[in-house]
Amino acid sequence: MSEKAIKNSDILFIYDAKLCNPNGDPDDENKPRMDYETQRNLVSDVRLKRYIRDYLMGLKNNSGTPIYEIFVSQVEGETVDATNRLKKLIGKYRDEIENNEELKDLINKDGKPQEKELSKHIDWLLSKLIDIRLFGATMPLKSEERGASITFTGPVQFNWGYSLNKVQIVESSTITSTFAGRGEEYSTMGKDWRVYYSLIAFHGIISGKRAEKTKLSEGDIKLFDNALLEAIPLQATTRSKIGQTPRLLIRIEYKDDATFLGDLRKYVKVKPEENLRDINELKLDISNLIDLIKKNINKINKIYLWKHEDLEVEGNELENSIRGLGIDVENLPHLK
Repeated sequence: MSEKAIKNSDILFIYDAKLCNPNGDPDDENKPRMDYETQRNLVSDVRLKRYIRDYLMGLKNNSGTPIYEIFVSQVEGETVDATNRLKKLIGKYRDEIENNEELKDLINKDGKPQEKELSKHIDWLLSKLIDIRLFGATMPLKSEERGASITFTGPVQFNWGYSLNKVQIVESSTITSTFAGRGEEYSTMGKDWRVYYSLIAFHGIISGKRAEKTKLSEGDIKLFDNALLEAIPLQATTRSKIGQTPRLLIRIEYKDDATFLGDLRKYVKVKPEENLRDINELKLDISNLIDLIKKNINKINKIYLWKHEDLEVEGNELENSIRGLGIDVENLPHLK
């Protein structure tokens, strides 16, 4: 991995959801999460990270082998606890470990994985787990004397997402599912809750100082940018999730690891805010965001940008507005 220091970034990621359930609340009949006072649709950061993890887990090389290891995942279709996940990781790379004198203590004389020894081999562990380099995690390590854990605070973090528009929930209809069991058919009934239209915005950060701790590389960040754009179309494909599309990604990279400008969602507005049913019915006002960038131009190293062609930005064209400030702009992969 690159040893080049990672700089701070602020992230604005916007996608929309049409006639689907972006993030159901299991404590409320799986209704879309809502702030009912403001009529804003809510989506947890955990939901967004799950899309990204599943996307990365699905990337494979030409031989069909997964390219990336994901710590927070199922292994071979089974849910495993953190300790067994680490054991399986050691077992998967047994040949590599046995051929490396420095790593040999990860396998005992009986050939069993010794996950409690991983605290001595943090760099190797991080080199294998891209989601830990990105998002961090707590890894419990059992020992004979007492429990221990390794905790990584991920450099990539998100607030909960919320809709820029006021959202209406589709009145639910009761759905029936039928399945077979022991020679008989069984039926279950449930509610099918969806939103009419929700333009969901997330604010995230990349912390340069945290990146140093988890060995996050520039290559990892580029992969993360791609994942934000590609994960939802590829992973949100179940009956209740289909209908979600990325619309805008702006990542402001600063010149150091000390600068953040804060929640970028405060500087964008959707017009109109109510009774929306489709992307073609709205405009996104980014004038305050352009002003913010202009005021802090000396702190900004580069802006990474992608916009869906169906998203209309009020006023000047987005990329030209930023380039007009004299800031280096790099276009992210274009998706239609």
